[in-house]
Amino acid sequence: MDRTAPSTAGDPTRTPDPAAVLRSRRYVGLLVLAALTGVPVSVAAYWFLRAVDLVQAWVYTDLPGALGLRPAPLWWPVPPLVLAGLLVGAVIRYLPGRGGHSPVDGFAAGGVPDPRNLPGVVLAALAGLGLGVVLGPEAPLIAVGGGLGVLAVRLARRDAPRDAAAVMAAAGSFAAISALLGSPIVGAFLLMEASMSAGAALGVVLLPGLLAAGVGSLVFLGLGTLTGVGTTTLALPDLPAYTHPDAAQFGWAVVAGLAAALLGGGIRRLAVLVRPHAERRTVTGAVVVGLAVALLAIGYALVTGHPTTDVLFSGQSGLEPLLVGSAGYSVPALLVLIACKGIGYGLCMAALRGGPVFPAILLGAAGGLALSHLPGLPLVAGVAIGIGAMCAVMLRLPMTSVLLPTLLLFSDGIAVMPLVIVAVVVAHVAAARLAPRPPRSPAPGEEPGNGRTPP
Repeated sequence: MDRTAPSTAGDPTRTPDPAAVLRSRRYVGLLVLAALTGVPVSVAAYWFLRAVDLVQAWVYTDLPGALGLRPAPLWWPVPPLVLAGLLVGAVIRYLPGRGGHSPVDGFAAGGVPDPRNLPGVVLAALAGLGLGVVLGPEAPLIAVGGGLGVLAVRLARRDAPRDAAAVMAAAGSFAAISALLGSPIVGAFLLMEASMSAGAALGVVLLPGLLAAGVGSLVFLGLGTLTGVGTTTLALPDLPAYTHPDAAQFGWAVVAGLAAALLGGGIRRLAVLVRPHAERRTVTGAVVVGLAVALLAIGYALVTGHPTTDVLFSGQSGLEPLLVGSAGYSVPALLVLIACKGIGYGLCMAALRGGPVFPAILLGAAGGLALSHLPGLPLVAGVAIGIGAMCAVMLRLPMTSVLLPTLLLFSDGIAVMPLVIVAVVVAHVAAARLAPRPPRSPAPGEEPGNGRTPP
C-alpha cells in the first residue's frame, strides 16, 4: 500500500494492519478501479454467455432444420462434438495458456493471470460449451474476468505492483461470475471459498471483489432488460411444498452423502485416469472424447426415449425441465442419465475445458429425484441433499455446496438446510477418505519407497 499503510517488506511474518490498509489512498484507488472495471468485465461476460447460448441454439435447433433434418436425427450430436474436440484440442495444443486450466485441477483462484491467454480461453470455451460438451461456463468466466482485471490495472499504471494486479484479477473474476449463479453473493462466496482453499489472502481482495460483483450484477440486469432476454436465475418454481425435516430424512441425507462420494469419486478417478492419455495426443484425445460423449447421449436417448440434450451441455438450462417434469422420468431412466452424464462429465474434465459446477448440480438433482422414490423422503429434500452432496464432492467447497441448494429451492431452501448440511459434511469427509492417498515424502535418512532407513 502507499506510505499511509505499514509495509511488511522484508518481514513476511508481519500482518498488515487492516485499518491502515483501508485508510490508505492506494486501497481507495483500487476500490474505484474495481468498480469501474466491473462494468466492461460484466458486459464481456454477459455477451460471452449469450454467444454460448446462440451457438447451442443454432447448432442443435436451427442448423438441422435448415438442412431439412426436422426433427434432428438421433446421430446429430456426433458432428458437433467431434468438431468441438478438434477445435478445443487445437487451442490447447497451439495457443498460449492451453485454453485455461484443466477442470480436473479445480478452480484456479488467486494469482495474476496473463491477459495474453484470454483468446485461447474464450475460443476453447465457445467451441466446447457451444457445441455441447458436459462442462459449465464458470471457469472460463473466472479466467476471462481475472485477465481483464489485470489488463485494466496495467492500462491504468504500467508499473503496477503484483499485489495490485492480484486484487484487480480477483475483482474481475467476481464481476464476471456475479450473475451466473443467480446472485452476486453466491458467485462471490464460491470465489472466496476457492481462494481460501488455494491459500490466498482475502483481506484486501474481499471488498474490491464484492464491489465489482455488485456492479456486475447491475450490468447483467440492465443488459437483460435492454435485450429482452432476461438474466440467469436458478430458483426452481412449481416444486411440491416442503414442511420440515424429520429423523428419516436425516438418515437419507447420510445415505445421499455416501452415494455422492462414491459417484463423484468415480467420476474424478475416470478424469484422472484419462487425462494423461488425452494430454499425450491433445487433439486426437479431445476428438475421441467428443465422439464418446456423443455416443453416450445417443445411447441414453435410445434406452430412455428422452432427448440427447439431457446428457449434453452443462445442465444449467436442463435443470428446471428435469425437476418440473420429474413425473416423466422413471428411476431406471434417472439411473441411466446419471451414468451417461457422469461418464461424459469425467471424460470432458480430462480432455476439454470448462467448469465443474453445473454438471455436478444436475447429477445431484437427478440422484435426488431417484432417492425421492424411497419411503420417507420428499422430492424437495431429495433434490436438495443430492445437489449439496454432489457439489461437495466435485467442487470440494463445502460452504458453497450448502448455499447452492438453498438458492435453488428458494422458499424451501431454509427449511431443508439442516439436511443439506448433513449430506454435504458426510459427502465431503467420505470423498476425502476414499480419495487416493498422495505419496508420502521419505523422512530424512529414509530410502524412498521402502520406509526403511539405509544401513
